[in-house]
Amino acid sequence: MTTFGGSRPRLLVATRSEHKLRELRELLALPNAELVTLDEVGVDGEPVEDGESFEANAAIKARAGLAASGVPTLADDSGIEVDALDGAPGVRTRRYAGDDATDEQNNQKLLAALEGLPAERRGAHYVCSLVLAMPGEPLITVRGECAGRIATGPRGSGGFGYDPIFEPDREPPGGRTFGQWSAEDKNRVSHRARAAQAMTPYLVDRGF
Repeated sequence: MTTFGGSRPRLLVATRSEHKLRELRELLALPNAELVTLDEVGVDGEPVEDGESFEANAAIKARAGLAASGVPTLADDSGIEVDALDGAPGVRTRRYAGDDATDEQNNQKLLAALEGLPAERRGAHYVCSLVLAMPGEPLITVRGECAGRIATGPRGSGGFGYDPIFEPDREPPGGRTFGQWSAEDKNRVSHRARAAQAMTPYLVDRGF
């Protein structure tokens, strides 16, 4: 096991997103491990994420992180799938409005695509795939989902990504978006929380 500072096992989280890293640190709650970033282990560049599913793209990132660093690597690929758009934005969630789009631009494009649709046709779900790459082992893949609907407009300033326009299914139409939920409440039911819960036993079994 690769250790950090000679004692604690290191787990590379293959992301440069502080939001994702912060959430995963909280959700995995691995007191024996040191979660490190790509920058902390000196990994430059990004692999080409040309997979056609969240699982495929997470696997690409996990393999690339392990190959570049030699450190066991956990990769996340996540996004939102909208029923009325045949699953779009899907793997293009982050780049829905363009390669350099902001969260606000992505949200506005999605709202425009669903303009005029009633609540029952605005169904959507967040998806998170987590893939663990360990030296000499097959990849381990888990998936978490959170169902809900797309709101008619943004509400709340919490979270990130599509959170201000996503109403989880625990809310009625017109209810609070994830942007209005507390981080603690969101982390109990989110797609990433469910994926992290499924992945945690595999990590614990490997000494993290």
